[in-house]
Amino acid sequence: MDDAYTVQVTAAESQEVGGLEQLMALKDADTFLVADSWGDMKGGADGLFDHDTRLLSRFIMTAGQARPSKLSSGVSQDNVFFISHTTNRPLPPMGGRSAPAGVLHIERRRFVWDRRMFERVRIANHGIEDVLLPLAFDFGADFVDIFQVRGTPRLKHGTQEPPVLDGRRVTFRYHGLDGVDRMSCLAFSEPPARLTASRAEFMFSLPKGRRCDLYIECGGQSCEPPDEARFRLHALQARVSMRSRRRRGASVRGPRSPRFNDWLDQSRADVALLTTDLPTGPYPYAGIPWFSTPFGRDGIITAWQMLWLDPSLAKGVLTYLAMRQATEVSAFQDSAPGKIMHETRRGEMSALGEVPFGLYYGGVDTTCLFVALAGAYARRTGDFELIERLWPNLIAAVGWMRDYGDIRGDGMISYQRGADTGLSNQCWKDSEDSIFHADGHFPKGPVAVLEVQGYAFAAWQAMADLGRVLGDERTEEWADRAETMRTRVEERFWMEDEQFYAIALDGDGRPCRSIASNAGHLLFTGLPTPERARIVTRRMLSAEFRSGWGVRTLATGQARFNPMSYHDGSVWPHDTAMAAVGMARYGERRAVALLLGEVYAAATHFHMRLPELFCGFEKTTGEPPIAYPVACLPQAWAAGSVFHMLQGALGLTIDASRSLVEIDDPMLPMGIDRLSITNLQVGDGLVDISFEQAGRHTVVVPHRRQGNVSVRTMTWGSARYRPSTRAPNT
Repeated sequence: MDDAYTVQVTAAESQEVGGLEQLMALKDADTFLVADSWGDMKGGADGLFDHDTRLLSRFIMTAGQARPSKLSSGVSQDNVFFISHTTNRPLPPMGGRSAPAGVLHIERRRFVWDRRMFERVRIANHGIEDVLLPLAFDFGADFVDIFQVRGTPRLKHGTQEPPVLDGRRVTFRYHGLDGVDRMSCLAFSEPPARLTASRAEFMFSLPKGRRCDLYIECGGQSCEPPDEARFRLHALQARVSMRSRRRRGASVRGPRSPRFNDWLDQSRADVALLTTDLPTGPYPYAGIPWFSTPFGRDGIITAWQMLWLDPSLAKGVLTYLAMRQATEVSAFQDSAPGKIMHETRRGEMSALGEVPFGLYYGGVDTTCLFVALAGAYARRTGDFELIERLWPNLIAAVGWMRDYGDIRGDGMISYQRGADTGLSNQCWKDSEDSIFHADGHFPKGPVAVLEVQGYAFAAWQAMADLGRVLGDERTEEWADRAETMRTRVEERFWMEDEQFYAIALDGDGRPCRSIASNAGHLLFTGLPTPERARIVTRRMLSAEFRSGWGVRTLATGQARFNPMSYHDGSVWPHDTAMAAVGMARYGERRAVALLLGEVYAAATHFHMRLPELFCGFEKTTGEPPIAYPVACLPQAWAAGSVFHMLQGALGLTIDASRSLVEIDDPMLPMGIDRLSITNLQVGDGLVDISFEQAGRHTVVVPHRRQGNVSVRTMTWGSARYRPSTRAPNT
């Protein structure tokens, strides 16, 4: 996502997902934990983090001086608990007795709640003799900033005090260069037989047929003695909180086939896991481990994906971003008045300005997306009370588009970083090699990227729509700007010989003639003419783009194509979803159902949890998709992609002002013959809707209505294309 630092990951001995060993993640608010499938943290990419600082960098359990043998492990479907089941290896003789392998069941059950890790280690003796078990934990706290973990070097560090031992507790303290004192407290329910600054050793006597429990807590505050009561109480609180987040908004269920419903459940749980309830409302953090923080672009797109089901995310995202809108020009922060933030961080390096991401605005598209989402939210909910509160922010945002976004004065939204510490590319493909000319060389700036112009088009349209409702006299000016943007893009980005759009214009206004998935985002905004949309759709559905697992970010045969790259040939689920929904806007339902089926097939190989991205190799029969080694898992807009594509396949839009649900030529995903939506809120009413495949047609039946809600179904024919005139409330 960001190219200002290099990611370095060690995932040894972790569970394999899609051919790659996986780290397990838990999260609550601004605290997250990453460990391997044993539950151990070894100091690579793993650890317990709070507000971008690692509080526990090493935590490794051994039983009888050896790592136990793994039976199974995973995260519960609601994303609250990590559970690892292991058994002992042969234990060393003690007191004349030794135990063979496989007589002890060792379960580690862990969750994160209230800025703290809670863990229970349960040991049960299933042997025929009593057992003495030496159990040990090696631990450490390095207080490393998240950017150091990701590979950014530091020449200076703060001061770490010697750990303080207190019977069953170890307290670590760090005095940061930013003047902040940070601490980490690790506590055990039983006093260890031996406790040092880096190791706790226990000796458990286990009669045959009996079990014992050890409770552990770690966090950035002083620890109370862990015990069963605290573990059970906080586990209940964590589960209730997660349940409430998962149940927000409407629900979607497939047929009785458990696999598809498992994907829906896992995706909804991942969005809930990543959503933090801030004072401004719920906000989906981007991903774990590298992006567990509010991102502007990611938050907006995730909220847009979920808007039809749960508008509360969009309300929370819009409110939060409005409060952090830029008011001044800063080259270091890449900010200017009216611009919407790209990223915010709370670690030591951000506070000191060693990296610009404490409050960073280097995203050229976020401001346009902010305005467009506001328009989509208003249509979806009819909540003009929020729009009126945000109106000054929306005016400031389009002011940035007009006065600062148009760097070159040609009507295009362009970017060029203000300082060397910022991102070189400031669109969603923000790695340094993602934007290039046909021969592979990089363009000089300022650069105008294709999809950003589409976002600007949608933003101007949204302002015109909102302005008409609010009686703003600038309405026609904004409508004219939208149509002017449409004309400019069609004239300057369209390559007649390629029958496709250029990925960008360079600083001289010359097209970067690379063939990339960015055009799918342009379809999403409804900017292209129907004829060009049809041509783009056809090409994006060809083998150039489709890997069999989704749409590649770059067409095969392009200068920098590499299926193992971050942005130049990989598959991003959210990118595929944007393209699919864009195709659906022009009436292409079969394409959406096809792509949804391909991404679903990929999800089955990733245990129903889609990663941030995966490699773009061509699908081979009988083989899984190839994982990208350092992808975030879970990732918010990857989790939200299934719901986005479902809406596109169903052709479903909601207009709260008319209490209307429109369903345009619906088509169910391949292999799914039934689908139901329950508790869909439309204005002040609710409705349930079922979809069922009947031959070549999909039958739509509204059920249980509360309030004055209308459901209107239209059938146009799956291959017909119609121009779109408004930003989708998708």
